[in-house]
Amino acid sequence: MIEKTILNVEGMSCSHCVKSIQKAVGSLDGVSKVDVDLARKTVSVAYEKEKVSLQNIKEAIDDQGYDVMQ
Repeated sequence: MIEKTILNVEGMSCSHCVKSIQKAVGSLDGVSKVDVDLARKTVSVAYEKEKVSLQNIKEAIDDQGYDVMQ
C-alpha cells in the first residue's frame, strides 16, 4: 500500500538542494515518488511503508544536511 506524506524541510535554497534530496530519498527501496518544492520548503514522498519507514526517509534528508521540521 502506498503512503503519501509531506515533510517541512529547512535549509533548501537551490536546484542542487532539490537534486540531492531527490537522489537520496528516491534511492530508498520502496520510495516511488519524490517532489521537492523550494518555495514552500516541502518534500512530498510516496512510499510503501512495508519497505521503508518514514524515519528512514527523514534520516535520508537529514544525512544530506537539511532539517526535517515534522
